[in-house]
Amino acid sequence: MIISGLQKVTLLDYPEHIACTIFLGHCNLRCPFCHNMELVTNPEHFPTYTIQDIISFLKERKGRLNGVAITGGEPLLNTDIVDLLKPIKELGYPIKLDTNGFFPDMIEKLIDEKLVDKFAMDIKSGFTNYLKVCGINENAKIDNWQEHIKKSINLLMNKALDYEFRTTCVKNLHTDDDFYEIKEMIKGAKNYFLQDYKSAPDMEKLPFSPFSKDELMHFADIVRDSVENIEIRGI
Repeated sequence: MIISGLQKVTLLDYPEHIACTIFLGHCNLRCPFCHNMELVTNPEHFPTYTIQDIISFLKERKGRLNGVAITGGEPLLNTDIVDLLKPIKELGYPIKLDTNGFFPDMIEKLIDEKLVDKFAMDIKSGFTNYLKVCGINENAKIDNWQEHIKKSINLLMNKALDYEFRTTCVKNLHTDDDFYEIKEMIKGAKNYFLQDYKSAPDMEKLPFSPFSKDELMHFADIVRDSVENIEIRGI
């Protein structure tokens, strides 16, 4: 496991908590709009932390922090992630974990061992467009990937303590058709969030742009009657 970053305080990454964010390197996807691409492809370029570094920090922050967010990269690439989560839980911290849903067996393990209090799973797109949005060649042979996404959705909806699904909306990647598909993929879900694409200095040459508020509201309206709660973040 490569722990490649520690944000010492955040009010955004774990809503309703004063949390820190731990960044784990590497990912199985190459989403072209990713804001952490260097972390995904070259985590060795970042300062690294040991598990003991993290635990020592969290011990010092007891009473000031009340949550820990784990993100990446894709945290569940790390089959030894339990070694990080267990001592955090033993300190009494609730944990939120971000995932792309490609590793349902790991999700199930963490649910069964009660190591994650809230999962946030990215729904990248409708299945027709999924691999393109993930930056994967559509002819690539990725065994059972749709079944993995479906299983992860089902696990979170039926077994997780708390969860949310979310989609980053990117003009030139997403259309109405994606949200009609997503509507069926997450039917009956508790929380679904749309978040608009935001560019960064190293992304200015990419052929992407954000949607308007009205366009995001239109996407939300497509999905609305399939979920209990739908919101738009970042506008």
